[in-house]
Amino acid sequence: MGEHDTEPAGAFGPPEDSMQRLWTPHRMVYIGGQDKPADGSVAQCPFCRIPTRDDETGLVVARGRECYAVLNLYPYNSGHLMVLPYRHVSDYVDLTPTETAELATMTQTAVRALRAAFAPAGFNLGMNQGEVAGAGIAAHLHQHVVPRWLGDANFLPVVGQTKALPELLAETRARVAAAWDGVDGGDA
Repeated sequence: MGEHDTEPAGAFGPPEDSMQRLWTPHRMVYIGGQDKPADGSVAQCPFCRIPTRDDETGLVVARGRECYAVLNLYPYNSGHLMVLPYRHVSDYVDLTPTETAELATMTQTAVRALRAAFAPAGFNLGMNQGEVAGAGIAAHLHQHVVPRWLGDANFLPVVGQTKALPELLAETRARVAAAWDGVDGGDA
């Protein structure tokens, strides 16, 4: 081909194989850094701003005394939420004893609520401590609670941004918040 010749769009892309691909270009804004804080300060932290909003706008599922639960704006699966302290703290070992206890209790309640709302087959629970460990917002500690189902894609394709989500976040927030109130009497 000459210097100015073009190839048809069909000539690009993955080789033919048995892998089905779901293109999710909407996630490129996240990968490109949209909504990521410019620095680790409280003023830049979205997790510090979320509790100042109403629950629907902030996607808050439940509020405790020291911690709250919020849907992940860029979920790996439907129902993917995070439990985090209100206080701007980055390291798990820097949590106070009461923050640690409430974080654990709210994580348990999150699992119960997600089971009631979605009936998943299992869960991924975890914290990424530091940017090098995969924390998208390393300055504010957050515990991920990700529902999983049989036949669900394994974790690498999910991290590779190839996940279809069948429900809008506002609907998921309402469903999980209602289930949260129904488990453990709604206590945090």
